[in-house]
Amino acid sequence: MKKKQIKFKLAELFSGPGGLALGAIRSFAENKDTIYGIEPVWANDYDADTCKTYARNIHNGSEGNVVCAPVQEIDFKKVPKFDVLAFGFPCNDFSVVGEQKGFDGKFGPLYSHGVRAINTHNPKWFIAENVSGLQSANGGNAFKQILKDLSSAGKGYVLTPHLYKFEEYGVPQQRHRIVIIGIRKDLGLKFKVPAPTTKNDYVSAREAIENPRISGDAQNHELTKQSAGVVERLKHIPAGENAWYEGIPQHLRLNVKGARMSQIYKRLDPKKPAYTITGSGGGGTHVYHWSEHRALTNRERARLQSFPDNFVFEGSKESARKQIGMAVPPVGAQAVISAVLKTFAGIPYESVESKLTNGEANAREIASLFDGVKVGATVAL
Repeated sequence: MKKKQIKFKLAELFSGPGGLALGAIRSFAENKDTIYGIEPVWANDYDADTCKTYARNIHNGSEGNVVCAPVQEIDFKKVPKFDVLAFGFPCNDFSVVGEQKGFDGKFGPLYSHGVRAINTHNPKWFIAENVSGLQSANGGNAFKQILKDLSSAGKGYVLTPHLYKFEEYGVPQQRHRIVIIGIRKDLGLKFKVPAPTTKNDYVSAREAIENPRISGDAQNHELTKQSAGVVERLKHIPAGENAWYEGIPQHLRLNVKGARMSQIYKRLDPKKPAYTITGSGGGGTHVYHWSEHRALTNRERARLQSFPDNFVFEGSKESARKQIGMAVPPVGAQAVISAVLKTFAGIPYESVESKLTNGEANAREIASLFDGVKVGATVAL
């Protein structure tokens, strides 16, 4: 007997190049009589190159399915009907690396457009993603307000926020992000945080970049021209160390006062997952090979973000770098979304108890943080 197919129609805001969407369309769950999957129908971003990348890789080149415009201009009544909303709302004002202005910044309030989309379409579920710094912006009040607004949006949602360490889910990179899963209350389902799959067996930077080797004609694989001074400095920095390594000769040391960012001229440790890939930054922030005296190519960065080699990033080399650094790792997204589909399919899977970043907390302590917000049994910050 042929199995029934249920495909949730996916819409995405602040889509980036399509890492979250790629993870979504690779996800599925199958029970005795039904196969659950994801079908992308519409997306929005404001960056032209990013929109072209998403259209090329997620919508088979159809740019009509990607609206390239500020989210403030979107009339959600005119957007194709969707069952699931994804939105990795801009993190600039929540990142601990920046000023952490939260709601007081330019980007902080943009999550409200996700709420607006939910109010219009009442999707069965949604997935929202942001940096770990979200939990502390505005003294912690921003996160609480976001949870309240998402919980009460549309017909109301049961939320399961969790701080995921993506290196524990097969991503060859230490990337820690808050992901919020919301399932409509009237569906009566409870999502559980999927158990890590590679917690004791991380994918290393060497394995990601070298296995298999990247083809010489691969796209987005242009080398960065390194100055003689940078090459000379890198020669004195061992794998895993950075520009502040004490073995660097005095004449090659950086003359920097104040804070010293650990990622400046930091070389990868080939035996460990990469440190966090970023989308911007000046000299010394491009991520450096463990033995070759050079910055990584965009293709190598994309591998550390778990993108396949046939996922092509449109635009200039700097534009591609920005897109890669801002993306959600598709392998990490797939781990979470597959668990959502299993929840709908009624398929058991290994899960973990949620934890606060400063240690374990029981359900009562967790619930007290949200002042009455309806949350699932596996809430974490």
